[in-house]
Order: sequence, then structure tokens, then C-alpha cells
Amino acid sequence: MPGRGLEEQNRVNRTVKESPPAAMSRNGYFFEESGYLKCDTDDVKEEGAGEELFDGVNSTIVSGDSIRFFVNVNLEGAPSATAESEGAGCVLLHTSRKYLKLKNFEEEVRAQRDLDGFLARASIILDETATSLDDVLREMLKHFAEDPENMEPSCNFEKIMNTLFTDSGTPREGNGTPDVSESTGMNVQTCPSHLKFHLLSDTIQGVTATVTGVQYQQSWLCIICTIKSLQRRHVCISRLERPQNWGENSCEVRFVILVLAPPKMKSTKTATEVGRTFATMFSDITFRQKLLETKTEEEFKEALVHQRHLLTVANQRPSGMSDGHKSHGNKPLKLHDFLNIGKGISDDIARRFPVYALDFTDGIIGNNKAIGKYITTMIFLYFACLLPSIAFGSLNDENTRGAIDVRKTIFGQCIGGLLYALFSGQPLVVLLTTAPLALYINVIQGICDDYNLDFSAFYAWIGLWNSFFLVIYSLFNFSLLMKLFKRSTEEIIALFISITFVLDAIKGIVKVFKKYYHHGHTEGGKSRADAIPGLSINTTFLMNSSVSENQTCTHDGHYGRETAVLSLMLMLGTLWLGHTLYQFKKSPYLHARVREILSDCALPISVLTFSVVGSYIFKEIEMSKFNYNTSDSLFVLAPVQSLSIGSVMSAMGLGFLLSMLFFIEQNIVASLANAPENRLVKGTAYHWDLLLVALINTGLSVFGLPWIHAAFPHSPMHVRALAYVEERVESGHIYETIVSVKETRLTSLMANFLVGLSLLLLPFPLQWIPKPVLFGLFLYIALTSIDGNQLFERVALLLKEQTAYPPTHYIRRVPQRKIHYFTGLQVLQLLILCGFGMSPLPYMKMIFPLIMIGMIPIRYNLLPRIIEAKYLDAMDAEY
Repeated sequence: MPGRGLEEQNRVNRTVKESPPAAMSRNGYFFEESGYLKCDTDDVKEEGAGEELFDGVNSTIVSGDSIRFFVNVNLEGAPSATAESEGAGCVLLHTSRKYLKLKNFEEEVRAQRDLDGFLARASIILDETATSLDDVLREMLKHFAEDPENMEPSCNFEKIMNTLFTDSGTPREGNGTPDVSESTGMNVQTCPSHLKFHLLSDTIQGVTATVTGVQYQQSWLCIICTIKSLQRRHVCISRLERPQNWGENSCEVRFVILVLAPPKMKSTKTATEVGRTFATMFSDITFRQKLLETKTEEEFKEALVHQRHLLTVANQRPSGMSDGHKSHGNKPLKLHDFLNIGKGISDDIARRFPVYALDFTDGIIGNNKAIGKYITTMIFLYFACLLPSIAFGSLNDENTRGAIDVRKTIFGQCIGGLLYALFSGQPLVVLLTTAPLALYINVIQGICDDYNLDFSAFYAWIGLWNSFFLVIYSLFNFSLLMKLFKRSTEEIIALFISITFVLDAIKGIVKVFKKYYHHGHTEGGKSRADAIPGLSINTTFLMNSSVSENQTCTHDGHYGRETAVLSLMLMLGTLWLGHTLYQFKKSPYLHARVREILSDCALPISVLTFSVVGSYIFKEIEMSKFNYNTSDSLFVLAPVQSLSIGSVMSAMGLGFLLSMLFFIEQNIVASLANAPENRLVKGTAYHWDLLLVALINTGLSVFGLPWIHAAFPHSPMHVRALAYVEERVESGHIYETIVSVKETRLTSLMANFLVGLSLLLLPFPLQWIPKPVLFGLFLYIALTSIDGNQLFERVALLLKEQTAYPPTHYIRRVPQRKIHYFTGLQVLQLLILCGFGMSPLPYMKMIFPLIMIGMIPIRYNLLPRIIEAKYLDAMDAEY
């Protein structure tokens, strides 16, 4: 076999049954690829995949430098009785599968010459409207015929079409017209044309080796063919206007590369080698996205030349990612790493400053504009920042008796968000005040009440000590410690945050029912006017409200029950509509761009819709409103000098615990945003961002504004909103792969600027947003945040029968009992964390950051004594 990349060839003979037309693909073709290009660029590669041994004949394993295929072989030479009764014909199909190495553009000169020859006689078709594979190929061959430079006088393009496909006229009795076989001279019966199947003869397609088998790159297809009548090689590339479904493993085809070559060529010039050249280039998911964004043939050629430059000069693996984007690196930690004071900060600045200007121009200037995506992301981010600010501001207003209210929370969000968007190393991270911070503020108020301290001064000192410790952490490169947080630990913390959202939304609606449904009947038919009491870690809007004293009863004598029922409807409706629109991008309805816009704007659409329902359609039913006080100034310095030395030292202890929370939350959320699968290319800045958060919160503390840090799941959702994705279909499931992300500061800048302008909307119309809508908002955030959480997925396995287990990497590599042991230990850690974080004792709540830190020795010292380290590493792996 020719070709440098040929490592192993396995040939199998198998019996293929014809299927009726109803089982065919949309365009009438059964599709079997006979050439495969292995790469680890598009889909995530599982290291050591080839070392896994599986039994059985139906497994497909890619290992090392080869592909081994095991298939069932029908050894029966005659059709069975069942087959005869069903009227199915049978032929023998010989399938040849080869493993081809990615072409090395730096070492193999022929790769560059192949591309140069193609550019000299470029055959490029942009936005092809044909939908069937036959029509696309005919248009490509027609393009050959009409081009004077590519004329082949002795070439019959109909014969080429016949050569591209393997068609069968299966022998069958009783039907069809007798034909004479050219080889034997015997009469044979051929089945009718509607029972023939249509297979491409020779193709190359990108695949990725994982422990679950082979994952196909389904957005491109390289078809190669050797034609005797040709005099030279020909290459044509067609970019389809829309993705086409051409059968299994080719469900989202956007590019078709057709390579034709004469048979008598040297080994480096064969159709397979030319196809390998272009297949290597198209195996890069980022490159394919660039080709989709080109408008003209010249831009298309420029993209090809640029890709060749990358593969030749830099000798890069086409992945769209570099090692520099991995979270915190993979080198073992040493004491010297923490003694290089400021080195992490200087490295972060050196990495991010050269691309600082691009953070403002990407997507705005140039060919690849993304203004529409920026607008939808800005709208989503505006509501994602404003609504929690209202909710937590209302809670803080109750807890601090007006010292920190909604106005201060919105203003602090605006100032802190703008500063972080302008000067941070990773502007895709979103800063917010969060539930644990509201908890700390409540505890601080209790301490001030117990010891007769000035709240503003004590709050300021705690914030200053917190910022001091954060500066120390950033200067001594403590963010490197975050590599000790394995995926399992991060998922425990993430699920803890989701649980707090769910539980406190439920607590809020239960308190509404207790007030209005069960106790709404009072003497004289008057409604109770006292505020809803209670506090929980994530409750955001239990605001003081009262109902008019002269409001009359309902006809059954119970005023307030309709308020409780409407509150439940608004909460569940906000959740349902938001999640439905969020998942709408996976539906087949409407245009892809419309689906994407609806998905990105799911949160604002849901909140606005049910705010109108609660405040306008059911305006007769009074809903609670948050307090608003315009008399307090936003710029009042805290009297820090009024506290004694002992009180300042006490604030230091609380500030240290608070700094632990800031350190963990900031770094974990930033790590999730910088995850390798997000394909961010401008680098990370953990140390600098931590220092910037410390400086921002210093200013917020002295002016009595609420603290802010990186928020989950808002930051990963911000990244996802700015991402371009490529879909593939496997076994009926749609999987998305992020192609690229628009790393910009503009969305965060504009969203926080609009948050500041929202001060002009106080008290109305912002007070028209009912409290239950905000309950639904947090249920929506909790539900979307568990998407992809492996801990949640493994807990769900306990409720499934084993035959329904998904073919994930840990299912393949880890015994089932070990999986359940590991899941149980994670759940136990989660319960302990919830026990401290949701404790009714305020002082116990404050130490739960130390519980998070304690998970590190548990993972490294305790769990390996229960479960083998190789199984722990497999379950902690990304894929």
C-alpha cells in the first residue's frame, strides 16, 4: 500500500443486508467510510486509550498508531428463511480501513507542494446549495469541466461518478430483468433500482481516539478516487450553505474535499497522500471555523495559506489550544514557586498585556464580526448581574437595617464590574455579590449588635483585612495551590452552590405559603402586614411588605391564598420558560441563529414575561416589593478610627476566614472559565486577577458597599454565550464542541454600565419584578449549573438500570462498585459541607471555607486508601 502514514491495515469481509427505502438516510444513501484519519484535535483525547482491553467483537478501539476493528461476520452463504420471508437481498461487502498519520508540514515537502498546486488551480465552491451528496459531487465535477485549466479531454464525468460510489444490484429471484455477466457470461437476476444501496468507495474522515471508541469529526468529508482516464491530479473544495445529514458519522457535513488522481503516480502523489494533506488541515476545528467565516475565494485561499504557515513554521498540532491554557500547569509544586514574590503577577501581565487592545477590537473590527453575539450576551449578562444585585441587596437591607441596601448593591456591582472588566486578565469572569457574602454580612451585624460595635467601621475593617490577605496570596503565588483541587472536589463545591440555590428558593416559597395561604385568614378579613421572617444562605428577597389595611376579603373569606398560588406559578413559570428557551438551541425548530438568540436571551425573556404576568395581568393581587431609601448617600466613608485595637484584631480573624472564601471561589470559578475545552487562546491571569479583586474590595469596604468576587455559574455561562460551537451526532445524541470563544471586554463593560444606569429605574419599574420571579431565577441558575456535573450524573446512575448506563470514560475504565464507592464518598463530603454552610448557627457557617480546604487532604491521603489511585485518576479525568 502506498503512503508514509500507513501503519496497519485490517480487512474484514462482512455481510450487509439491504434495508428498505424507509431506513435510508435523508438523501437516500447508506454511508460507510472506508478511510479514517486519526487525530486528537476536535474532540477531547483520553490519554492511554489504546491500553484499555475490551472483549467482544463489536468494539472499535483506536490505540497507539493503529485502528483495530472487530465486527461480526456472517458466515452463512445462503439467505435464511427469515431473510427470504422478508424479501431481503444479500451481497458481500469488502471494507478496508486504514490508519493514516497526520501529515507533518514541516518535514514533508510534498504537503506544501500539494497546497501550492491546489492554490494555483483553485477549485473552490462557496455556499453550495445542493442538499444531496450526488448533487454536490456533480456540481464539483461540473466545476472541473467548466474550468479551462482543468480540462480533461478524455474524461467521462459520469464514469467518475460511478467510480466514486459502490453500487449494488443484488441477485434476487423472481424480480428484475435478466442480465449477462461480463465476467462469466451467465444470466443473473438484479434487484430493482429502489433496492440498491449507494456507498462511497474511498473516504478520509477525522476521528479521535477515546476509551469509549471513536468520535468522528462530522463537519467535513474527504472523498478520494483514482481515475485511469485522468492526466493529472485535481482537488476541489466545496463549502455547503447549510450542514447536511448524509448518514451515520456524517450528520453535520459542511465541507466536502474531492481528490481525483491518475493511477500511475509516485507514492507521495497518490490520491490518498493528497487527501491526507488536506485532511490534516481540516482536522483543526478552529481552522474550519475560520473557513466558515470567509466571504470570498480569496479569503478562503488566505485561510489555507495561513493554516499551512502555522503547521509548517510552528509545527503545531492542529488543536486550537496550547499548553499555556491549561489551568495552573502540570509541574509539581515546590517551595521555590512560592518564594518568587510577584513572579506570578508579572507573568500574568506579560502574557495578557500584548493582547489587551484585541480585547476591545475582536469581533468589532475585521472580517469576523460578532456584533450580534455581543448584543445578546450583553443582554443576558445585564440581567444576570442586575437581578442578583436586587435580590441580595434586599436581603442585606433587612439584615443590616438599611446600612447596605439595593441602591448600594447595584452601585457597588457597577463600579466593581467596570473596574474588573477594564483591568482584569480574564474579563470573561463575572464578579457578583453572592449568598455566602450575604451570610457573612448578617453574621457581622449580629456581632456588632452583641458587642455594641459600629457596623460600618467593623465591616470596613473586615474587608480591609480580607484584602490584605488576598494581596499576600497573590504576591506569593498561592493560586498555584489550586492545582490540588481535582475535578471531583470542584464538582462538590459547584453542586453545593446549586443545592443552596434550590433549597433557599424552596424555603422562600414555603414562607410565602405560611404567611398567605395558611395564615392569610385573620379577624375581620384583613391580611397580615408583618414581614416574612427568616434567613437562609441563599435567600435573596424576603423583603418587608404590607398589604393595604382596607383591602377586602375574597369571596370565601380568605384573603392571601391567591397570592401564594400566584407566587408558586410565577416561580415555576420562570424556571420552565427560562430552561425551555435555554435548551431551545438543541431543537430542530426555526433557524439556527434564531435558536441561538433565544437560548442566549432565555433569562431576560423569562424574567420579563413573568414580571408582566405578576405585576400587570394579575395586578389585583398585591405582591411584595423591596424597600427603597433615597436619603442615604452612596459615598460615605466608614469611621474606621472609632474601633478599639481589640475590635480591629477581632476583625482580622473574620477577615482571614473571608479571604479563604474569596481565594477558593475566585480561583475555582476562574479555572472553570479557563477550562481547556473552552479553547481560550489569550492566556490566564490567576494571580493578577486575585490582586485586582483585593484592590476592588478595598474600595468597596471603606464606602460600605457589598463585597464581590467571581460568581458561579455566571462566569462559565458568560464564556458559553460568547462561544461558537460545532455539533456532532452519535448514536442519536447531539454533542457540542466549542470551536472558539470571542474573548472580549466589551460585553462585561456594557453590561455593568447598564447596571449602573439601572439606578435611574429605582424604585420603578424595577419594583415591578415580583419576589417569586427571583425565586425562579435562582432555580434556573441552579438547574443550568448542574449540566455536565459528573457527580450529579453518577448519583443519577443509582436510579438507572445498568443497561441504561451511558458509555462514559469512567464507566469503561472503572469497576461499577468503585464508581459507587467514590460517588458515596463525594456525597458524604457534600453533606458535611452543606451541614456547615447551611447550619442554623451563624458561627458554624463562617468556617465552611476551611471545610473546602480540608477536602484536599481527603482526596490525596484518605481516598487512595479506599479506592485505587488509578481509578481515582480515571474518575477525575476530564473525559
